[in-house]
Amino acid sequence: MAGLLRSSHALVTGGGRGIGRAIAASLVEAGATVTVLGRNRAALDELVAAGVAHGAVIADVADQAAVNAAIAEAAARQPIDILIANAGAAESAPFGKTDAEMFRRMMDVNFMGVVYAAQAVVRPMVQRKQGRIVAIASTAGVKGYSYVSAYVAAKHAVVGLVRSLALEVASSGVTVNAVCPGFTDTDLVAGSIDNIMSKTGRSREQAIAELARHNPQGRLVTPAEVADAVLWLCSPGASSITGQAIAVAGGEV
Repeated sequence: MAGLLRSSHALVTGGGRGIGRAIAASLVEAGATVTVLGRNRAALDELVAAGVAHGAVIADVADQAAVNAAIAEAAARQPIDILIANAGAAESAPFGKTDAEMFRRMMDVNFMGVVYAAQAVVRPMVQRKQGRIVAIASTAGVKGYSYVSAYVAAKHAVVGLVRSLALEVASSGVTVNAVCPGFTDTDLVAGSIDNIMSKTGRSREQAIAELARHNPQGRLVTPAEVADAVLWLCSPGASSITGQAIAVAGGEV
């Protein structure tokens, strides 16, 4: 894959850890210039120092003005050819205890964060008649899970947005897709494991098994596996793939 994306500029939101970090590293290895966007300057600077990215910009993806300013800063160095809208967050509660504020938080980060980033890059991409937009959704974007209704609703919204936007820009050479990982070995899932342990008294091994049982392969997905799917969607060979929600989940969906 070395050199596959040479001369391309990719921006990865939520690039500081987990899936975002793996995607950034994969894009760098493929020859892209990579800018990571996130809230933690120290974490992003560490990525740059480690060679996992070439530059960093700071923004909370739920703040449209901040996202616009950060993406404008990155695009001023080189037009953005690839957007990976990866930033996300998860909270859980029974539906009856999921208040409006939780729904707003989940929509703001998981859905509006994708909207803001995509709106900031799509017009220049269409004008140049090339570009890749990949949203990191979740299997929660194509099926339901109990006790995470706000998160599931937000991820379903992401998949719907991808399908709609893909049709709008289909004739321009810009593709828009979603990658939908199952439970993946990241800090986010580590939080879910801790939550299961605290609420049920199960051991860490039992909590991991509870999540892994959703995957017919009986394991957690790795960030590198998600990054490989993203890299393919960004490649020239995926030019006819658009409007898709591709599950990386061991056959779960």
